[in-house]
Amino acid sequence: MTSGRQRGSEGGLLRAVGMWALAASIINVTIGGGIFRLPSNPDIAGVLGSAAPLAFIVCAVAMGLIVVCLADAGSRVPLTGGPYAYIETAFGAYPGFLAGVMLWLLGTAAAAAVATVFADNVARLLPFFGNAVAKGALVVGVLALLTVINIRGVTYGSRLNVVTTILKLLPLLLLVVLGAFAIQPGNLTWESTPSPTEVSRASIVLIFAFAGIETALVPSGEVSDPARTVPRAIFLAMTVVTVLYIAIQLVAQGVLGPDLVGSTTPLADAANRVMGPWGGYLLAIGVVVSTFGYLSGMTLATPRALFAFSRDGFLPGWMSAVDSRFHTPYVALVIQFFVVAGLTISGSFEPLVIIANVAALLLYLACCAASWELRRRNVRIGGISYRVRGTSIAAPLAIIAIVYMLTSITMNEWMVLLAVAVVATIIFLVTLAHRRRLPASQRRATS
Repeated sequence: MTSGRQRGSEGGLLRAVGMWALAASIINVTIGGGIFRLPSNPDIAGVLGSAAPLAFIVCAVAMGLIVVCLADAGSRVPLTGGPYAYIETAFGAYPGFLAGVMLWLLGTAAAAAVATVFADNVARLLPFFGNAVAKGALVVGVLALLTVINIRGVTYGSRLNVVTTILKLLPLLLLVVLGAFAIQPGNLTWESTPSPTEVSRASIVLIFAFAGIETALVPSGEVSDPARTVPRAIFLAMTVVTVLYIAIQLVAQGVLGPDLVGSTTPLADAANRVMGPWGGYLLAIGVVVSTFGYLSGMTLATPRALFAFSRDGFLPGWMSAVDSRFHTPYVALVIQFFVVAGLTISGSFEPLVIIANVAALLLYLACCAASWELRRRNVRIGGISYRVRGTSIAAPLAIIAIVYMLTSITMNEWMVLLAVAVVATIIFLVTLAHRRRLPASQRRATS
């Protein structure tokens, strides 16, 4: 997805990103729209209740192991495409293509899920958007606006992401600080110890709030002393994010109690109880800003997967068309707009989150296995890999954690992923002959 000129210039990058800067980047990427809605999820607030922090800790440990594997594999195979590239290097073209499809599915379902959170909170601020027709029009309009912005150039999309970065954290911190004094102790009393299956199911849902950490490791060529900086930044960021998430969950549970379950705007509801109507509006504004920024980032990134598939011969060539004026993949952006808008209007938050999370876990599972295989074969396309203490056992431990979480997936949810895999397999086989005829420079995944 990166031009040849950019790839060739990586050796001249200034390694100026230190531990604190990288940790801040990971925190920013991770805290998206999910945490504004997930505290009220039935599997979390309804089943676990005040024991929900257990699921957050399980997720944090699992994601920490997963990201260590991603950092190791990414440093060994620093090629354009991320997981798409190093899973292919470890296991071949077909697993690499499936990984790329799962990466696209993850981004698409996640964007649609967050779009529903955006619409629900706008409706809280402006009741006119409370009915289904107005809400659908709002979603289509906002996604169309973001698509146009990103068609006009990557610079515009990147600047928009920067503007929304700090604004989303301030209301969360305010809620945690003030909400701590309004907690009702009875709402945090454990009535029973949750079973491993219940924790597993809640962890599956919560992966949505932690997913995205790996994207902050993309600019590895600009990290100073990555062998030391990366693992330390991961540990620091995971600690900060986990503590913040648990604090948010405890405040929401402690303030709202039984009223938390099923709320479409749980944090705004909690803020309304703690600070009055102005607090609820403040949190709702924070959610709108945060989710808008998240959607902007996903609109920038996810269509590039369709562009890459077209470039590599898996999809029709016209889908990788680039605008002659703005030099952006406008066809892929437009197609992605229709897909995300359709999913948002026809779906709801919880099913979309599960689809995104299962896609993410399957992708992470393949990435961890690739890390293990690349380490076994001592593959070092990128030279010296990250020297992360404990990396040799991170992959098997991460695989065990992922399999544990996947045990709670229902048959209907598996069927969705199976259908996607079947379609991807058909595409892979049907396009095989075409891809073998592509010029050598284009044949990144043909055999």
